Amino acid sequence: MSYAVSAALQAAVYQQLTADVTLTGLVGSAIYDAVPAGSLPDLYVSLGPEDVREASDGSGRGAVHVFTVSVVSEAAGFQSAKAAAGAISDALIDAPLVLTRGQLVSLNFDRARARRVADADVRRIDLTFRARVCDQ
Repeated sequence: MSYAVSAALQAAVYQQLTADVTLTGLVGSAIYDAVPAGSLPDLYVSLGPEDVREASDGSGRGAVHVFTVSVVSEAAGFQSAKAAAGAISDALIDAPLVLTRGQLVSLNFDRARARRVADADVRRIDLTFRARVCDQ
């Protein structure tokens, strides 16, 4: 296994999201690798946590990256957050991402969780994706 492809995968996911016309039509430039300090827009997207496990085989070193992309909204309902979440899914599922190191083998949707943030009028949808990469 190698964790060395992680930064390249994250950069490619971020690039894919920021280049997606549908998603940027919904959230503008509010797509963050790291959420900035200060006030935030009413609707934004943030790259989140990642878990990685070994997935090498006879063809070489590999890993499975399970990562989260979050949509956060201060709107009264879930509609705008769900529209953005749908655009994220459309942009990432089976996307032909080009990595600066390694190669993407597959990128699939794993699960999602939509909820109200406790004691706040904020909605959050965490989308989890599974990416299989090889480091060749």
